[in-house]
Amino acid sequence: MTIDAPSAGRHPDAAALAAAIGARFERLPLCRWHVTVRLVIGAVTFFEAFDQLLIAYALPQLRAEWQLGTGQTTALMTVGSVGMLAGALLSGRLADRLGRVKVIAACIALSSLCNLALTLCTSPAPFMAARFVQGLAIGGEVPVAATFIAEITRTHQRGRFVLLYELVFPAGLTAGALLASWLVPLLGWRWMFALAAVPGALCLLITRCVPESPRWLADRGRHEQALETMAAIERKVEKATGAPLPEPAPAAPATRVPEGRSGLRELLRGRYRRRTLVVGVLWFTGYFVNYGITSWLPTIYGTRFGLSLSEALGYSTVTSCAGLVGCLLVALTVDRAGRRRTVTRCLGAAAVALLLLGVFSGGSAMGVLVWTSLASVFLFGSNICLYLYTPELFPTRIRALGSSIGGAMNRLGVILGPIVVGAVYADGALGTVFVTLAVVALIGSLTAGAAAEETSGRQLEDVAP
Repeated sequence: MTIDAPSAGRHPDAAALAAAIGARFERLPLCRWHVTVRLVIGAVTFFEAFDQLLIAYALPQLRAEWQLGTGQTTALMTVGSVGMLAGALLSGRLADRLGRVKVIAACIALSSLCNLALTLCTSPAPFMAARFVQGLAIGGEVPVAATFIAEITRTHQRGRFVLLYELVFPAGLTAGALLASWLVPLLGWRWMFALAAVPGALCLLITRCVPESPRWLADRGRHEQALETMAAIERKVEKATGAPLPEPAPAAPATRVPEGRSGLRELLRGRYRRRTLVVGVLWFTGYFVNYGITSWLPTIYGTRFGLSLSEALGYSTVTSCAGLVGCLLVALTVDRAGRRRTVTRCLGAAAVALLLLGVFSGGSAMGVLVWTSLASVFLFGSNICLYLYTPELFPTRIRALGSSIGGAMNRLGVILGPIVVGAVYADGALGTVFVTLAVVALIGSLTAGAAAEETSGRQLEDVAP
C-alpha cells in the first residue's frame, strides 16, 4: 500500500518527513527497481574508475615519447589526483545543495569530454591540465554516487547491496588494466583515452531513469516532490514484486537541528567530529598504500626487473584482479562481520603482507607479484568497505559533504602515496618502499580498531540523526 501526502496541504517539517521517508524505505523489498538504479549508477562509477587508472598504463609510453624525467613523471601521475581531491570537496557541497543525481550526471559528461581532450595532447602541459579537470569529475562522482545508493537502500543487508554496487569501481579499475595492457602496446595510449570517452552518453540515461533521493528532497524542504518521488518508487516496487507493500513501521522521533549546525561546521563538532577524523585517517591510509603500490608497479617491473612493457602491464593486471576478489569477499561478508571489524582486519592483514614482502621477497618479480597481489586482496576489501561505511555515519543534510571529506582524504593519499614511493624508490630501496607502506597500513588498522563506530544493522536515521 502506498502512503500519500498528508491531507489539506499540511506537511511535517523536514526532519519529521525525512524520518517518515526512511521508515517507508525500510519496508521496500530489494527488487528489480533497486537493481536497475544500481546498474545505471554503477555504470557511471565503473567508467570513472576505468578513467582513473589509465594514466598508470599510459605512463611508460608517455615517458618515452615526451622524454620525461622522474619529477615530470610523478607530476603527470599525480595531477589527476589533485583534481580528484578538489572535486571531492566541491561535489559534496554541491550535492547537498543541488541534488545527488544532477552532480553524478555532470561528472560523467565532464570526464568523457576530458578523455577526448587527452587524445589531442602533444606535450605534458595540456595533458596535465586535462587530467586535472578530469580529476574534478572523477573525484566528485564517486562519493556522491555512494551517498545516493546508501540513501535508497534499507537497513537489512544494506552492506551486501551497497558493496555489490561498489564492486563496479574495482571492476572498472580491473577492466581498465585489462584493456590497457592489450591496447597500449598494440595501438598506443591515445586510442585508450578515445575509447574511454564513449560512456559520456550515460549522463542522458541518468537524468531520464534515476529519481532524485527522496531523503535529500525532504531535507531540502521540497516536501511535495519528496512525497511524489517516494510514492513513484513505491509504485515501481509494487509493480516489480507483484504484491502490495506492508505498512511502514512507526518513524523514529525527529531530531531538530540547532540553528547554525550544518555544513562543515557540523562535521567538526559534537558526535560527528570524531567520525570525520576517523574516516579521514582510514581513507588516507588505505589509498596511500593502495596507490603507492599500483601506480608504480608497471614502472618497477620494467626498471628493476627488466620486464617488457606487455609483461609489466600483465603482472600489474594480476594484482588488480586479486583486489577485485577481495572486494567480492568483503561484499558477501560485511553485514555479518561488521564494518569496523572488516576494515581493522583487512588493513592489518595488508600490513603483514607488505612487511613480509619488504623483508624477504623484494628481490624477484614473482615475489613482488605474489605479495602485492595478496596485499591488494585486503587493501581493496578495506577501501571498498569505506564507501559503505562513510555515508552511514552522517545525516542526510551533510551526508554528501561528509562522504566528500572522506573522498578528499582518499585523494590526498592517492597523491602522496605515489610521491613517497617515488622518492624512496629513487634511491633504489625497494624493500624500504614496502616496509613504509606496511607501517601506514598498520596505522589505519589501529585507528579503526580503537576509534571506529559500528553501524551494521542500524537505520541511517538512527546512526546519524
